[in-house]
Amino acid sequence: MKTLECTIDDGAGIELTVNRLVIAGWAGRDARDVEHHIRELEALGVKRPVSVPTFYLVAPALLTTEDAIIVVGTHSSGEVEVVLIQTATDGLLVGIGSDHTDRRVESYDVAVSKQMCAKPVSTALWRYADVAPHWDSLIARSWRIDGAAKPVLYQEGTLARLLHPEDLIERGFRAAAMPPGSAMFCGTQAVLGELSAGAGYELELHDPVLGRSLRHRYGVDALAHVE
Repeated sequence: MKTLECTIDDGAGIELTVNRLVIAGWAGRDARDVEHHIRELEALGVKRPVSVPTFYLVAPALLTTEDAIIVVGTHSSGEVEVVLIQTATDGLLVGIGSDHTDRRVESYDVAVSKQMCAKPVSTALWRYADVAPHWDSLIARSWRIDGAAKPVLYQEGTLARLLHPEDLIERGFRAAAMPPGSAMFCGTQAVLGELSAGAGYELELHDPVLGRSLRHRYGVDALAHVE
């Protein structure tokens, strides 16, 4: 179980308790995009999934709104993803997050790799009902941060590239709606270039229709191996 202090787009503070966290993998709407991501990971030694999409249960305690996470070594990287959170009183909410993943562990066990790193998520959230009519036009982006250098655009694409959230919910929860207290990461965009570690990542979910964005930035502190 994890409790998060967040705000909804109207500025109202909300305390969220998440007791079930699901990460959707290989959630592309276009088979070619899915194949591209599978090949990205195959290049790192990750085995092909048996079926797509795939849903991984992850410890809710990994969710964090902090501006830094701690990882082991320098072989992890971020993945920008829309995050859905179902509440009992405020309905379905939308955030932006990162499925930060240990790539070395991923090469031999994807499910375990999902448990290795904290999962950053924005403190600011939107109501799903406000963006559902133009969902496919939303744009998810990430930038890789390397020291003092200017952040480098790392991922970018509209949500039309990914399975619709209502489809993912039906497949992942076998129901029309997620139970209150549930959260789901909804799949990522293809990397522009190669998968690579960074000193941090900046995330954005941009709504061109309503002219607003959700943002989150986090640093990555890598623990050195002790000989």
